[in-house]
Amino acid sequence: MVITLAFGATAADGGLIAANPLIEIPAGTFIFGRDDGPENERPRREVEGQAFAINRTEITNRQYGLFVKETGHRAAFYANHPILGLDDRPVVGVSWEDADAFCRHYGLVLPSEQQYERAARGPKGSAFPWGEVPPGNARANSGADACCSGDARDGYPMTAPAASFPDGASKEGVLNLVGNVWEWTRDVYAPYEGGTAARSAGLYRVLRGGSWNSDPNHLTTTYRLAYDPEFRFSANGGFRCVRSTL
Repeated sequence: MVITLAFGATAADGGLIAANPLIEIPAGTFIFGRDDGPENERPRREVEGQAFAINRTEITNRQYGLFVKETGHRAAFYANHPILGLDDRPVVGVSWEDADAFCRHYGLVLPSEQQYERAARGPKGSAFPWGEVPPGNARANSGADACCSGDARDGYPMTAPAASFPDGASKEGVLNLVGNVWEWTRDVYAPYEGGTAARSAGLYRVLRGGSWNSDPNHLTTTYRLAYDPEFRFSANGGFRCVRSTL
């Protein structure tokens, strides 16, 4: 699911993050989880959500680079890669702590799983941000039909620009909540209430959304990937931030 590459060194926002506005998500009930997918996505239930705002796109290399310049924080692992390191592509090669530090620098936080899923599914629990129709090649940057390798059928063999695939936007206008790169959430991985306990519970953080090398089984608004928060070498893992409106 998450892919690692090894390359050498060549290899409504108030303007918080340049060119990446925060999109308001209103309070209200929404559908969270599903009963017809993997065990760790169950149960499906109705949740009362508070209002929040989420970045329109994944954080880009340009935006992360500015953060590095301002703070002296370490650069993303793939900052110099000829494709993954392009300014307009989502930053990849960052640990959970790197992502958390970026968001907090701007007075924001990583999204919770519920916030991410509400932004991606809408209040009615859609399978995809745009509705129920599978993405095809026009709505998301995804991989081959069999896990887990990229292809260029959608125009991009690896990451796509963070502002691409407008046809795949959510109802509120948030882009690439499915596909392009997996995205860190702030939650520690654990089964949902009533779910079966897993050995990995409490050890990992949760990635959401699938990526440029994801097959259809991983490219949904509900798929949960438990991942080592210290690992910073994933070529398909990035993030975006949220702000509570309370």
